Amino acid sequence: VICRSLANNSCGIKRKSPLQNLHLVSRCIHHPYYPSSKFQRPPLRISIQLFSSLNRLPLRKTKLLNVKYGYQLHRNFWLARLASRLLKVRYLILGSAVGGGYTAKKTYDQWKDMMPDLDEYKWIVPDFVWELDELIDLEKLIKALPDADDLAKLLPDFDKIGESFASLKGFLSPGAPGETAFRATDQGYDNDKQFKKGLLGELILLQQQIQQHEEEARRAAGQYNMGSSQQKRKVSDKEKIDQLQEELLRTQLKYQRMLERLEKENKELRKLVLQRDDKGIHQRKLKKSLIDMYSEVLDILSDYDASYNTQDHLPRVVVVGDQSAGKTSVLEMIAQARIFPRGSGEMMTRSPVKVTLSEGPHHVALFKDSSREFDLTKEEDLAALRNEIEIRMRNSVKEGCTVSAETISLSVKGPGLQRMVLVDLPGVISTVTSGMAPDTKETIFSISKAYMQNPNAIILCIQDGSVDAERSIVTDLVSQMDPQGKRTIFVLTKVDLAEKNVASPNRIQQIIEGKLFPMKALGYFAVVTGKGNSSESIESIKEYEEEFFQNSKLLKTCMLKAHQVTTKNLSLAVSDCFWKMVRESVEQQADAFKATRFNLETEWKNNYPRLRELDRNELFEKAKNEILDEVISLTQVTPKHWEEILEKTLWERVSTHVIENIYLPAAQTTNSGTFNTTVDIKLKQWTDKQLPNKAVEVAWETLQEEFSRFMTEKKGNEHDDIFDKLKQAVKEETIKRHRWNERAEDSLRVIQHNALEDRSISDKQQWDAAIHFMEETLQSRLKDTESVIEDMVGPDWKKRWLHWVGRTKEQNIRNETKNELEKLIKCNEDHAAYLANDEVTTVRKNLEARGVTVDPCLIKDTWHQIYRRFFLKSALNHCNLCRRGFYYYQRHFVDSELECNDIVLFWRIQRMLAITANTLRQQLTNTEVRRLEKNVKEVLEDFAEDNEKKVMLLTGKRVQLAEDL
Repeated sequence: VICRSLANNSCGIKRKSPLQNLHLVSRCIHHPYYPSSKFQRPPLRISIQLFSSLNRLPLRKTKLLNVKYGYQLHRNFWLARLASRLLKVRYLILGSAVGGGYTAKKTYDQWKDMMPDLDEYKWIVPDFVWELDELIDLEKLIKALPDADDLAKLLPDFDKIGESFASLKGFLSPGAPGETAFRATDQGYDNDKQFKKGLLGELILLQQQIQQHEEEARRAAGQYNMGSSQQKRKVSDKEKIDQLQEELLRTQLKYQRMLERLEKENKELRKLVLQRDDKGIHQRKLKKSLIDMYSEVLDILSDYDASYNTQDHLPRVVVVGDQSAGKTSVLEMIAQARIFPRGSGEMMTRSPVKVTLSEGPHHVALFKDSSREFDLTKEEDLAALRNEIEIRMRNSVKEGCTVSAETISLSVKGPGLQRMVLVDLPGVISTVTSGMAPDTKETIFSISKAYMQNPNAIILCIQDGSVDAERSIVTDLVSQMDPQGKRTIFVLTKVDLAEKNVASPNRIQQIIEGKLFPMKALGYFAVVTGKGNSSESIESIKEYEEEFFQNSKLLKTCMLKAHQVTTKNLSLAVSDCFWKMVRESVEQQADAFKATRFNLETEWKNNYPRLRELDRNELFEKAKNEILDEVISLTQVTPKHWEEILEKTLWERVSTHVIENIYLPAAQTTNSGTFNTTVDIKLKQWTDKQLPNKAVEVAWETLQEEFSRFMTEKKGNEHDDIFDKLKQAVKEETIKRHRWNERAEDSLRVIQHNALEDRSISDKQQWDAAIHFMEETLQSRLKDTESVIEDMVGPDWKKRWLHWVGRTKEQNIRNETKNELEKLIKCNEDHAAYLANDEVTTVRKNLEARGVTVDPCLIKDTWHQIYRRFFLKSALNHCNLCRRGFYYYQRHFVDSELECNDIVLFWRIQRMLAITANTLRQQLTNTEVRRLEKNVKEVLEDFAEDNEKKVMLLTGKRVQLAEDL
């Protein structure tokens, strides 16, 4: 609109074009030949034929003169010539106008027919747009615009911008490949920092000045240090060199201050950005950054390294050095907080400490296994953090040791922190002092080598500058692990003390240039970490370090370069090297893990196609659930089953005592009163001393058997043999720990005593049951006795003829003795249970008369079994007689020769067994099974914490393959 207005105002009006008010570029657009210095009218050459549309008329070319300002035509007959010219020109103009107008109208009509009718779409454009010319005074708007010169001032100077970018490119370009130190510049902040125009220009100018001063100082120093002939130069040359060096140092310091100023502004801006999504200091939630996820991966792999003896090769910054060399101080300067415990000359770092540095809105620290945040801006939280680290270190050290290989993981977040993962290792020592374990030196060496042998680990070698270089131990260790120095950064600490104590400052220069130590390094740095006072703050240490290097002769004499000093430059260089190493190695490590996993998965599918990939811990959890289910199954055993097992087992244990010590002695009595008295006495003694204890043992053994049966019972296709060893160990450990309730015997003794005192048989069914119980017991005993006699005398004549076996000499002697004793019993069926001495002599003489020599002990031993068989047979016959004796029992055997006191005895025993089994069953189901379940859980928990136990109990190729997966 503005251009159209200008064009309309200039049409038909002869006036000077306001080109003087336009910018240089605009003037060039209007007049290509118009000079930029002074306005001049361009030469005008007009040819009428060029503008004529009457092609049929033969026109004659007219020679026109150039019209120039300041040049007048000749005045000879100027009126006549003017009139003739006007007469000729008017016809030409008239014809041209008619022809041109016709042609223009024709062309306009054609274009108008070609254009679509837009009247229907006029509603799209608002009405006020069509009235815009009436509402806006374009002429006033044009006059209100600034002149071309003012517009030129507003536009940027493209030439200077190009030079600035060229200087910035050279300033940020990496150094020569032969450099031995990193350049501590803002390489990592090209995308983060936004520089202001004026400040950026000053920085570039300062950089150029620094380079010029360095070249001049180097050239002047070289000229000054030449041969003996040049050493006699004038004092003015030396003063010039000193002046150039001082000017160079001042320029570098000014440049450093500007950089710090920019970094401070950038730090504040980044803090504001990080706090944008924050909900306040009390409800802040730190987001998980890339470095945090990388640190978690390192923690997981470290756990696997300890458990499965695998080794990852992911980068870490390993901080190593001699004891009290300043490792912890350097790490605190990088983390910008005094977070580690301190001691004067005492070993404080007793285990590796992994510190993950990341950027965050608040300066906080937290442990991997804790949710508590320590505010590093508060002295109380700093003291609590140092105390917590010291406690964790001491807890990780086992008894009898001084250091531990267990890693403590700590995360530190804060604005402006360089993102990296550092591991602070215990200081290397040369001598084991009193109070240390004998293997402390070797343990520290092994821990350091384990971390440094990682081919992608960055070794931060800390050397104390205040001690003689020949006393260094760590440099030899580092040179062994990284002989080429491709991943080592050398840091010289306590440079302020070194400058005071070292007689020759060139020695410090040789260390920083890598010429003194045999080791090689990727970069060399010199730092100052305070005055040795543990109460110093990080800010005061920074100020002291900056002040020292400003006044240090090491910088003034160019022994040290500016990018090789201060912990700030060190942290920038270490972070840059760390992420470079991460980029180069993390993909390679991931591919290696993927390839290994693919091979293991293929092997698993081929060997165990229908089983899940369960490692040792997962298998243990599965076995644990199965064992607990089997313990619960004990509660589902029916009471009848418990009582039957308990009664049967208890009688098997006490039957021998009942027969041998109670029934047989009582049966030797002559009348029923004596029999009952003997039985009561024997039962009372038995109940008081042996029976309750024996009953508890039986119950405990029964519980063990049932528990073992459930544990070892195969459950079809679901049974897994891999758990058998673990189940057996759990069963044995549980049985070893389980103890029956001590009060059970006392209560059981009372119940058993009451049961045995009851002699009343209420009905015929109980009487028959007692007879049946007695017959079964006597028959089993008779069978056992006959088996013993058969072994003593050998096979009878049927077996000898059928199986062609014979008797031994001893068996023949025993057979002859048996025949002689049977004759004795037939003569006297009421014989006592023991032989008299004269009877033994008679039997021996009778046998000697037949040529058989017998020992008296053999006669008595044989008699015991012969009489036992005779007694049992007699008792069985008596049982048959007592089947009809219930009627006489009810009448107390009055007017009857039949006496069935032995039936009553066995009924009392049978009833006692039933009551005891019921009582034990109640104790089992109500108390002991639950206590057993509790013991099983305790055993499983102990096994779960004992990795060696799990490795020993869960073994095999399947477990190992799952572990690898």
